[in-house]
Amino acid sequence: MQPHVGSPVELVVRFAVDDRELSRLHALAFGGEGAEVVAWAERLERWALSWVGAFSHDQLVGFVQVCWDGGSHAFVLDTAVHPEHGRQGIGKRLVLAAAEEAKAAGCEWLHVDYEPHLTAFYVDACGFTPTDAALLRLR
Repeated sequence: MQPHVGSPVELVVRFAVDDRELSRLHALAFGGEGAEVVAWAERLERWALSWVGAFSHDQLVGFVQVCWDGGSHAFVLDTAVHPEHGRQGIGKRLVLAAAEEAKAAGCEWLHVDYEPHLTAFYVDACGFTPTDAALLRLR
């Protein structure tokens, strides 16, 4: 099914996740094959503070999750928008909704890691402040 480009988009917090649908969206957004179906519902229920889906005509066209340390720090992960719905402000709406979820949970800080080509999105559009960070590859 093709998404309805330009259709009204509704954000839904902690929606009932369909693993196949979210795996497909994630693969499309991140340029993967999409063959692997991830156990998203189980993973989110266990580890996420919250998650937000963007829906157009009941079709998932965007997603973001927020994980946390159980205290003051939350982390944005897996911001994904269907390529045919890109550049319509859906990603920004998702991230801002995720920020509200973290704030409502009592978090003081919302972290995000991103590749350099996404700086304008996270810093300019979503309001994050760049910081120094480091990464250790484990496998």
